[in-house]
Amino acid sequence: MKLPAHTRYDYVPIPKRPQYEWPGGARLAVFFCNTIEVFAVGAGYGGDSTGAPSAQKRRNYSSRDYGNRVGLWYYLDLLDEFGLPGAHAVNSAALESCPEIVTRLNARGDEYIGHGGTNSERRDALCEEDEARLIAECTEILSRLSGRRPEGWLGPYRALSAVTPDLLKEAQYRYVMDWPIDDQPIWLKTRSGPILSIPSPLEIDDSPAIVFRRRSGREFAEMIVDQFDEMLEQSQKYPLVFALSLHPSIIGQPFRLRAFRDAVRHILEYREEVWLTTPGEVARYCSALPKGIIPGSEGL
Repeated sequence: MKLPAHTRYDYVPIPKRPQYEWPGGARLAVFFCNTIEVFAVGAGYGGDSTGAPSAQKRRNYSSRDYGNRVGLWYYLDLLDEFGLPGAHAVNSAALESCPEIVTRLNARGDEYIGHGGTNSERRDALCEEDEARLIAECTEILSRLSGRRPEGWLGPYRALSAVTPDLLKEAQYRYVMDWPIDDQPIWLKTRSGPILSIPSPLEIDDSPAIVFRRRSGREFAEMIVDQFDEMLEQSQKYPLVFALSLHPSIIGQPFRLRAFRDAVRHILEYREEVWLTTPGEVARYCSALPKGIIPGSEGL
């Protein structure tokens, strides 16, 4: 049977790939990616805090707005406490409406990742011209407010049109995080040349795990520890990327943050064995490796 398929990447099983190491001889790269989002009141898209399908209303909006008002600040304090680098997938409208966030992230030197204008809209149903315009608007705002052009992209809801990777490559993005396909970076094909896919797993993402699958904060912390421990062991065979996807309205709730802090402490017991980094640093490192090391790099 012939199934509908894509041409973005080839099938290369992980045992058949070349070996390499991360900086300092590490075999496991580790980063946390937080998401900063803004929503409309009573309109557009957005999950519900109960996990049940629900029309947009003030309850939904309020539970998510908690992240920008409170949860994000708890999370940033935790990064400061442990001396961790930060990376944030950011709605450009969130930065315009919450300028104090810009001040804090810039002071920390954190990485900004493009995340569209708002999370009340999706891109997968847009025509190519409108999608290109939204990408350009987000890029301009993030560049202007942060003083640095974003290098990476994680779309709202990871929603992709047929041409999203092409448009991002043409907008000078170096990497994307919309494809939860691998535990290693791989190069995706676009009509203008390759763009790097950085691992960003759906399974270790607080939104689907906690909001939609109803896992507790403590269960999510156990998932983090199990994921890390197993990947640390597997990294003896393959160089891997351990990535976390977080939302401050979810993980920033104090009872969940307490469990998350315990998981972070566990990871940092191995601080000397892993590479604590950001998605952008991973992308820059992979881009500098010789052709043929990262799958899909032959066309670079």
